[in-house]
Amino acid sequence: MAGTSKTIELPNPLPLDGGGELARAQLAYQTYGTLNEDRSNAILLCHALTGDQHVASPHPVTGKPGWWERMVGPGKPIDTDRYHVICANVIGSCMGSTGPASLAGDGTPYAMRFPVITIRDMVRALVGLLDALGIEKLHTVVGGSMGGMQALSLAANWPERAARVLVIASTSRHSAQNIAFHELGRQAIMADPRWNKGDYYGGEAPDNGLAVARMAAHITYLSEEALTAKFGRNLQDRPDGTRGAKSFGFDADFQVESYLRYQGNGFTQRFDANSYLYITRAMDYFDLAEENGGKLANAFAGTAARFCLVSFDSDWLYPTAESRHVVRALNAAGAAVSFVELSAPHGHDSFLLDVPALDRVVKGFIE
Repeated sequence: MAGTSKTIELPNPLPLDGGGELARAQLAYQTYGTLNEDRSNAILLCHALTGDQHVASPHPVTGKPGWWERMVGPGKPIDTDRYHVICANVIGSCMGSTGPASLAGDGTPYAMRFPVITIRDMVRALVGLLDALGIEKLHTVVGGSMGGMQALSLAANWPERAARVLVIASTSRHSAQNIAFHELGRQAIMADPRWNKGDYYGGEAPDNGLAVARMAAHITYLSEEALTAKFGRNLQDRPDGTRGAKSFGFDADFQVESYLRYQGNGFTQRFDANSYLYITRAMDYFDLAEENGGKLANAFAGTAARFCLVSFDSDWLYPTAESRHVVRALNAAGAAVSFVELSAPHGHDSFLLDVPALDRVVKGFIE
């Protein structure tokens, strides 16, 4: 599906939760479908940690289909014949929006001079994009995983900007385990000699460290059931044609090892290591209750939006209990909220994969 790819510079400096502001921030975004005359049919899609604006069109680097192409398009659950769909690359990322690889005012990449950002900063930039596009109120904001954090942040901090809020496989704050896995990834990157304290632009990037970070994270996106069904303890065929034999060395003997190495190496072709540091830190800092006096219900006080939360029974990264926690807070705030736990074997990544029940939920809630 063809989308319209654009880049916009926000007209005003972007205030940041950590203090200061980000001048001349740019957002790269894609749009699909036509905005109607009264601008009431806009849907904002918020992407996950390693996602981007290419939600329903081929990725310009890898050539692979958009990350939610099965969900977005003519006649699909998010129907671009009816809705104007917007998806922007978050600030701090590396697909055209301002991030560590972008040029600072002195003409050299920010690298680690880039300010530490939060989920709310990302959403503040998205609100700036909506203002620039003349969209006062979204029909729906939709997000899975980190995208769900953005959707909740928008609902909490700019409650008048969305009539519907759809949050899939997400959470209102990171657990200690979530933070621990992210720290493992960050340390893998920073331990790579090529990281060079973030100053690697123009030279060799810390691909080994980034690949390990991706491998560790990818394990959390899957379920044990999915890994066992796909790989089990199956051994790789050897380069010499030997089938299913152990090397008695440290090559990728098991198929699951080969799969993780493939995922890690492929990731380095399209993502920036410093962006990975900044975005994982933003996710770890996210805590809606902390932002609202320690009580999550306060975040949604007086909201008029309708909410829908979706979890998956095999997701151990953001388990169903996390969604129920948000639902209880919404109930306490008197918000209109529906909730469903879907059965799927894929783990956290279920929201990106073929789960027909999710298609029905998304379509039904949006309509």
